[in-house]
Amino acid sequence: MPQPDDPAHAVSQIIAQRIEALYGQPLAELEALADVPESTLLAALTGNHSALVFAERNIAFQLERLRELTSPDREIGQFDAGHILDCARRIAESVATRDAYAKSTGAVLGGLRRAPAPDTQPPAPPVPAAPTAVASRTR
Repeated sequence: MPQPDDPAHAVSQIIAQRIEALYGQPLAELEALADVPESTLLAALTGNHSALVFAERNIAFQLERLRELTSPDREIGQFDAGHILDCARRIAESVATRDAYAKSTGAVLGGLRRAPAPDTQPPAPPVPAAPTAVASRTR
């Protein structure tokens, strides 16, 4: 399996690749199909992927904010400590969320295999029954 391009979104990209490989279609098309009531597993997988993407985006955002708040050229003031603590807490929550979704979705995907494509040839017409031989009775 190819490695993801963006390490910040590595888990969601790997899960997306596995979902696409399982269903044989791009994730965008699968998300459109997931709105159909009959595709509950697909809807669950794409929903979990969306939650993973959101968690990874939040990690990246909060990490950037934390870097801004703790920049070496910035003086940490009275209110900054609370903001730093809040960013760290949000990062921890998002990492836990990401890991939980990745673990459960990975376990589901690990138990699924792609079904072989259905045979597209029309069924052969039924063969007529062979005539049965009638036994003759001679005395």
